[in-house]
Amino acid sequence: MPTPTSPATIYDVATRAGVSISTVSLALNTPARVSPQTRDKVMNAVDALGFVPKPDAVARARRGVGRIGVLAPHTSHPTVARRLNGVLRAADRRPLEIVLYDQPSAAAAASPLLASLPVTGRLDGLIVVSLPLDHTVAARLTTLRLPTVLCDVRHPGFDTVHTDDTAGGRLAAEHLLERGHRRFGFLGHANRSDLYRSPSQRRLDGYQAALTQAGHTLRPDHIRTAGHGAPSPAVAATRLLAAPDRPAAVFAADDTLAAALLRAAQHLRLDVPGDLAVIGYDDGDLAQALDLSTIRQPLEETGRTAMEQLVQRLEAPGPPRDVTLTVELIIRGTT
Repeated sequence: MPTPTSPATIYDVATRAGVSISTVSLALNTPARVSPQTRDKVMNAVDALGFVPKPDAVARARRGVGRIGVLAPHTSHPTVARRLNGVLRAADRRPLEIVLYDQPSAAAAASPLLASLPVTGRLDGLIVVSLPLDHTVAARLTTLRLPTVLCDVRHPGFDTVHTDDTAGGRLAAEHLLERGHRRFGFLGHANRSDLYRSPSQRRLDGYQAALTQAGHTLRPDHIRTAGHGAPSPAVAATRLLAAPDRPAAVFAADDTLAAALLRAAQHLRLDVPGDLAVIGYDDGDLAQALDLSTIRQPLEETGRTAMEQLVQRLEAPGPPRDVTLTVELIIRGTT
């Protein structure tokens, strides 16, 4: 075991956790290959011992080039890809190496890599996109002094950049109310994590609040979720629109879900916007192709701002900053 004058080693971690050295290495570097129970044993030992790996030869050979990790779920998803594009544009012409870590969605569970990555010593800075921090990981990042910026999520004590999802939901409701609608629906993404309220949930919060303020209610049976173990978007959209007392106006938590609604409306022979109004969220290429009314969020700017915040954090310490970017209503042919 380490003495007061000697730092903890990987051998000490293995002994305390009751596992092999190779298991410790796997838990830190490829945590998905280790069971959750074993990961917890290793990470608890790491935290208890204050273990920090020695800088490896690759890190020493960087010669002043900073290595920035970007941890994000489903990086091929259009909204995530656009945020990453903003990150890369902001990093262009800077002596930075960007390492992308594609992770499972936070809808079901926290990221195992996020729990171990701060300990590996492989990064000079970290951007976390749409993945919540639990208190243990937050404390680990703070203790190890890894500069970190959160994008699309928030946690006390960390630099954050995000858009106002609640305001976006309000904009959607206000627009549909202005169009004279009285029967409202919502199609969102299922969420099984208690770590945070997802963007879909925050958009629903704003939507419901604006409807309530105007004297209208959003019936529980007119709220449907899709994916992550729930019905597919196509099935959820069809179920919502096939009911005899279906809503006449539906807000979808993103443009992909809105596209499922438009497809279901076509199958059910509903005229849009005559029989059904649909409004989405994001305003990417899909929304423009479908002539979809939507809430535009500045995705590229979100990524760019996160990268610029991190660069400033690397250059000069200071209090955490929380940057909120505004959203905008885009009216097209579906409302």
